[in-house]
Amino acid sequence: MNGRFRFDVWLNGAAAWLLALLWVLPLFYAIWTAIHPAEFEARFVLTAPLTLENFRSAWGAAPFARYFLNTFILVTMILICQFVLCTLAAYAFARFQFPGRSILFSLVLLQLLVMPDILIVENYKTIRALGLVDTIPAIALPYIASGFGIFLLRQTFMTVPRELDEAARIEGASPLGVLWRVYVPLAKPTYLAYGLVSVSHHWNNFLWPLIITNSVETRPVTVGLSIFSAIDSGIEWSVINAATLMTSGPLLIAFLLFQRQFVQSFMRAGIK
Repeated sequence: MNGRFRFDVWLNGAAAWLLALLWVLPLFYAIWTAIHPAEFEARFVLTAPLTLENFRSAWGAAPFARYFLNTFILVTMILICQFVLCTLAAYAFARFQFPGRSILFSLVLLQLLVMPDILIVENYKTIRALGLVDTIPAIALPYIASGFGIFLLRQTFMTVPRELDEAARIEGASPLGVLWRVYVPLAKPTYLAYGLVSVSHHWNNFLWPLIITNSVETRPVTVGLSIFSAIDSGIEWSVINAATLMTSGPLLIAFLLFQRQFVQSFMRAGIK
């Protein structure tokens, strides 16, 4: 029995290492080609010279500075709107009684079952009717009300003792004052966890920004990178991979620096 247990542990460990290796190999290849000359794209020579020329070539071949600015504005706009709307909605569902409360919350949960890609055509018609095609707000509008965010914050607010709520009201705090002084501070781990998910998702979002944007002034990094890599002008893989690392690097570095806070925030928020 003990031998069987050890074999299972060894097998699970081997499978985990295999999956980790399969995940890291494309990243390793991208890093290798990005920091070495083009002639070493398919040659793994340990003594190959290092270079940053691929990054300079990629940065000069496309307006990545503008793409990064657009993406930063986009994820910041979405995150702020989601925090405001989800907080107010979650607070109402958690602490107020009103007709149709359960039905409305069920509709919020129903949103979790609807893939955003299904609504692309209807969203495009709405954005066109509003005259917002090829604008950064057009990319953000379908995502500013998040069913997942409302559900997550509502569950967190439900765990706040009502005694704290009542004590704040006795002190003369208004409903919004109670929300700001009691509920929001106690939900900081949840806000951090949800913020990390939101930023990473919308930084990497591709299909909807591709459809709704037409110019450099509005494209995020994902769309800009796809257009850059699709140019049929003999661009080397080393330059393309350098551009890929530039666009994905901020999220990767942020995760490596804050991975402990990332995991702890999810554990405190109760995300399983």
